[in-house]
Amino acid sequence: MSRVIVITSGKGGVGKTTSTANIGMALASRGHQVAVVDADFGLRNLDLLLGLENRIVYTAVDVLAGECSLEKALVRDKRQPKLVLLPAAQNRTKEAVNPDQMRLLVAELAKTYQYVLIDSPAGIEMGFRNAIAGAKEAIIVTTPEIAAVRDADRVIGLLEAHSIKRIQLVVNRIRPAMVQANDMMSVQDVQEILAIPIVGVIPDDEKVIVSTNRGEPLVLGGTSSQAATAYNNIARRLEGEKVPLINLDAPSDGFFSRVRRFFGGKPR
Repeated sequence: MSRVIVITSGKGGVGKTTSTANIGMALASRGHQVAVVDADFGLRNLDLLLGLENRIVYTAVDVLAGECSLEKALVRDKRQPKLVLLPAAQNRTKEAVNPDQMRLLVAELAKTYQYVLIDSPAGIEMGFRNAIAGAKEAIIVTTPEIAAVRDADRVIGLLEAHSIKRIQLVVNRIRPAMVQANDMMSVQDVQEILAIPIVGVIPDDEKVIVSTNRGEPLVLGGTSSQAATAYNNIARRLEGEKVPLINLDAPSDGFFSRVRRFFGGKPR
């Protein structure tokens, strides 16, 4: 049975598209047929993160307009044959598609692909309503910042109102040293506020920026970084494996840092 999962957030720039590309690639690498859908009409980026931007001929809008078949619009990944991308149109607005049309597209993909991952645009307007239309599950991506967490809380309420009950959380860009210094919310803080199960914690990792610029999802490099391992672990958890979260404790600080903290100063 196919699983249709929307990957969403309230605030933009928290790592939804990066998460969609990496989770999709990790699931395909585990042998599943995976379709990733860019639902951000007018501002698509998923093709760039997958390095497939030059292979796009048709888009989801062309399929809905009857100008090509769904199969023709799908772009097969050049490294992982079990992964396909349904691109959004770059030159059309979010109003070019409606939720009923998205529901039909997703239902058609679900006949063939074991996982359909939908990359939602930020915000709660028409693009969001399109993205969630055909979804049965959701992954909320947030960073440990109060504005992102507050917006994520709002989105969780909207998902529940649309009868999407299975909602899981990814906390992105955690910096353990800042958490230890009480300068950043911890994973536990975020989970207590949002009160949904955690499916993954992604450390802040410069390799994410490098992979994004190259159009090569991190997981293609195996487990060469903590972030890649974290994304692979999310794919394993989606399949029901019991995988502990990566230990992101910061390295033990020095004696003088501990002394400074004891007397009320922050470690440098």
